[in-house]
Amino acid sequence: MRTERNEFDLSYEGTPPWDIGRAQKEFVLLEERGEVKGSILDMGCGTGENSLYFASRGHEVLGIDFSEIAIRKAQKKAQGRHLEHLSFRIADALNLSQNLAGSSFDNVIDSGVFHVFTDDQRNKYVDNLQFVLKPSGKYFMLCFSELEPADWGGPRRITKKEIETAFLRGWQINYFRDARIETNFHQDGGKAWFISVSRLGESARS
Repeated sequence: MRTERNEFDLSYEGTPPWDIGRAQKEFVLLEERGEVKGSILDMGCGTGENSLYFASRGHEVLGIDFSEIAIRKAQKKAQGRHLEHLSFRIADALNLSQNLAGSSFDNVIDSGVFHVFTDDQRNKYVDNLQFVLKPSGKYFMLCFSELEPADWGGPRRITKKEIETAFLRGWQINYFRDARIETNFHQDGGKAWFISVSRLGESARS
């Protein structure tokens, strides 16, 4: 088990601004519209609210996070809600080929992970998604957009062009839509992108 502390461990010693105590409404809407079919990997699951929501709707879910403290909190929540087909694990989103070797999922959800990476890390992250997402599987991502003011700091803002470039090869972008990331300090949420991307099969990528 990883023993070193990181900035996210420090955040989860309290309540970080993105830990709102419920699933993000964009993912609730996604489920209500019937867009999520099958198993789910929740990248950067934090204390697990999105994972818990999808598990309560009957999906098989694995939530992963780099923070040991966040995973402990998520596991405690899961035990209290008596949900089946749900597990949490410490894992590095940039090293999925080793951390989740042999695992594959119908869907990957990402609430606020993509926008924390540098350009180089982002490319590595997208490559890692290929290891865990089944061909024709879907990646759903919520991130701050360039329309969100930068005067309060926080993670980098992501442009539509940056997303399109990241998923240029081996992927099909199904849609972009304007969205909101709910936080503990935004009244109406931060301005964001919500995207759906499908992994292409091997024949379509060649």
